[in-house]
Amino acid sequence: MKTIAKYLQVAVLVYFIFFLIFFISFDTLGGMFGMDPLTSDSMVKVFLTGFILFLAAWGAGIMHASNQSTLIKKMQDEMNGLKAKLYDFEHPKVVEPKKPQPQPSLPPKNQEETGGILRPRQNFTDQ
Repeated sequence: MKTIAKYLQVAVLVYFIFFLIFFISFDTLGGMFGMDPLTSDSMVKVFLTGFILFLAAWGAGIMHASNQSTLIKKMQDEMNGLKAKLYDFEHPKVVEPKKPQPQPSLPPKNQEETGGILRPRQNFTDQ
């Protein structure tokens, strides 16, 4: 697509340069070739043809730029996906160990069940 845009731009340039030279030297060249004098109708045809060539070149350039931006966007999305995968490989997700669940505490036993044995009392004194 880009080559078509280049060729169309060159064609527009050559077209307008050719007619610029032709109109500047019309007085001498027109008499040599026996051409009729220039009319507004012939000038309008020349400029409309040039304008159509210009629009074709401009449209081809816009289409090429649009295709390139779409391609660049796809490549950036792919690159972001690869970066994410690389990050995941470099920084693996660490699984946190599960916290041990406290075991349900046993209900306090009655003194009668323990045989009635009491632990001796501890005395704390200032030393």
